[in-house]
Amino acid sequence: MRNTTEGETILNTMLLQAPGVFSASNTTILIIIILLLLLMTAITAGAETAYFSLTAKDINYLKTKDQQSSRQAVNLLENPKMLLATILVANNFINIAIIVTTNVLLRQLLPHDLSPTASIFIQIIAVTFLLVLFGEVLPKVYATQNNMRMALFAAPVLQILTSIFKPVSKMLVSSTSYIEEKMGSRNPGNISSEDFEHAIELTVGHTATREEVNIFKGILKFGNITVRQIMRTRLDVSGIPHDLNFRQVQNLAVEMGYSRMPVYKGSLDKVAGIIHTKDLLPYAELDEFEWHTLIRHAFFVHEGKLIEDLLKEFQQKRIHFAVVVDEFGGTSGIVTLEDIMEEIIGDIKDEFDEEDLHFKKIDDHNFIIEGKTLINDVCRLIGEPSDTFDLVRGESDSLAGLLLEISGKFPAVNETVSYEQFDFTVLQIERMRIQRIKLTINEMEED
Repeated sequence: MRNTTEGETILNTMLLQAPGVFSASNTTILIIIILLLLLMTAITAGAETAYFSLTAKDINYLKTKDQQSSRQAVNLLENPKMLLATILVANNFINIAIIVTTNVLLRQLLPHDLSPTASIFIQIIAVTFLLVLFGEVLPKVYATQNNMRMALFAAPVLQILTSIFKPVSKMLVSSTSYIEEKMGSRNPGNISSEDFEHAIELTVGHTATREEVNIFKGILKFGNITVRQIMRTRLDVSGIPHDLNFRQVQNLAVEMGYSRMPVYKGSLDKVAGIIHTKDLLPYAELDEFEWHTLIRHAFFVHEGKLIEDLLKEFQQKRIHFAVVVDEFGGTSGIVTLEDIMEEIIGDIKDEFDEEDLHFKKIDDHNFIIEGKTLINDVCRLIGEPSDTFDLVRGESDSLAGLLLEISGKFPAVNETVSYEQFDFTVLQIERMRIQRIKLTINEMEED
């Protein structure tokens, strides 16, 4: 009996001491879990505000970036209903987990002799404070002021949550779509660009000329066009080397015939400024002159910039010329005020422009086009929407690049590459560059 009593005493002592040990470790674990859950609810709450406050300009900017988070953000925005459902479902699950873990933690920390009413009141205050402060106020205020940064930061997390909660989110989206269809709650104000173009054709197509209709369509699309789509590519840029003497600069300016040209050191990636040929005229009779004093500061823009914003900057700065750079700082090309205006009113010809420089129209279904011609110009030439080849153009800007994207290899002379109703036949290749292409538009087969 004595041995049994001593054993029970030792066991009771161990049980009394053990809870304190396990309580300390459990408390630490619970605090870490709560902090992680608060971070997750902050990300989801901030992401909701960030993603659904992005404008069309912000989304176009994301499409120009080559970062993984940018690509993930664009993929998420392609299905906004699924994105919103994932955020809401994940946020609710996380908030429930915060409530449960916080209550467990408070039960360990609060005195055991505290009344049940006071204990519940303290738990409610603590949970509400945590959820409102870290789950609503702070992340949403930050996301409102830094929506782009928050969207990029949350993209990898949302990608994982989308995979986890996909069944639940898909069920919610399907049920809401069914309810919308039955209730007839679809917003009639969501009109696509194609609907707008059709409306323009119906309203002014009978009274306006084809040029006037195209101007209306150009104005409609103007806000979504980037500099990269209209710029003159690097291969077509004529610049002045910085180390030329004055007589050489004069001869080059006369030969090129441009009013403005970039001045570069070594290569076009190092543009030192812009020279206006009119500034050279007062010194035309001189054999020697320090022409570098006439170099003006160059204006640099990113290739993902919308031409609507660039036009405003041209107006504010009173300039007509900009050097286009890529995300690595290299020169992609140049863009001028004339290039921007042509997107609205069509091609602008002056006395120095050569007719049919880039293309020749054989008939309504056949065209001879230079490979360096921009895809947007090709679409305008053949009367198709500017997004006709968006699914297959990849990163290419020119017609030659489009052919490489479609074929997946370098085509040979007289080889034909087809896409939908369009046939592209390579007519001329020089120095591994596609020079001339014949474009044939076949009639669509009716089902």
